[in-house]
Amino acid sequence: MTVLVAVQQTETPDALPSRKARLAYRQGLVASTAGVAPGFVQGNLAILPAEYASAFHRFCQLNPKPCPIIGMSDVGSPHIPSLGADLDIRTDVPRYRVWRDGEVVDEPTDVTSYWRDDLVTFVLGCSFSFEEALLDEGMPIRHIERNVRVPMYRTNIACGEAGPFAGPMVVSMRPFKPADAIRAVQITSRYPAVHGAPVHLGHPHLIGIKDIAKPDYGDPVPVAADEIPVFWACGVTPQSVINAAKLPFAITHSPGLMLVTDLKNRTMAVI
Repeated sequence: MTVLVAVQQTETPDALPSRKARLAYRQGLVASTAGVAPGFVQGNLAILPAEYASAFHRFCQLNPKPCPIIGMSDVGSPHIPSLGADLDIRTDVPRYRVWRDGEVVDEPTDVTSYWRDDLVTFVLGCSFSFEEALLDEGMPIRHIERNVRVPMYRTNIACGEAGPFAGPMVVSMRPFKPADAIRAVQITSRYPAVHGAPVHLGHPHLIGIKDIAKPDYGDPVPVAADEIPVFWACGVTPQSVINAAKLPFAITHSPGLMLVTDLKNRTMAVI
């Protein structure tokens, strides 16, 4: 659902599509953020008690493809000014997940009542940024065409371990014809801060996916007979790891409903 239009050079900060998106979510709009605020970086959330922050930071360093850090808060602060002057982590995501002992206990649209002064927020890069580059090259993105969430799957690809954090990588999938799949590898390789190149092409069973039509997160999309599934590391990986670690408390975003920042996608490209 594309709610907002592309930013113009003359717009003031108050008129930025990214800020308009956050205000809409702050006021209660619940919708996939795919295609929202074109040109602006979106992020995955992992909000953890400070006692786990160092280990999680190390986990991200060991696993930069699924967990590329683009922002981090001070302890107890719901703000990350480098990602948006008025951004409020507690209210500006369409839907959250609240975890206790590794299980989801609530999926609110506002986590103010759950906020604690010992929480640290990590914002991780999102594949929606490289999707813009794919679209600019005229490449179809199936879940955007169908206005659904990107399909995501737990795999048998083990992440590097740090403290209590260990578990399988989660991947997102987009189907392409073989020639387009090669081009997708070339394009997304330029964006390491938002997952970079794919981690796998074709044959889902080789990475532990039993049924491509049954994603663990998001929505299924069809893969045509002349297409292959292409898999990228996904920022939902921390949710799989939080579940495995049985953390006593954590907050994340709901898969596919991201934090929209004021960073520009073009700043994520390395060449």
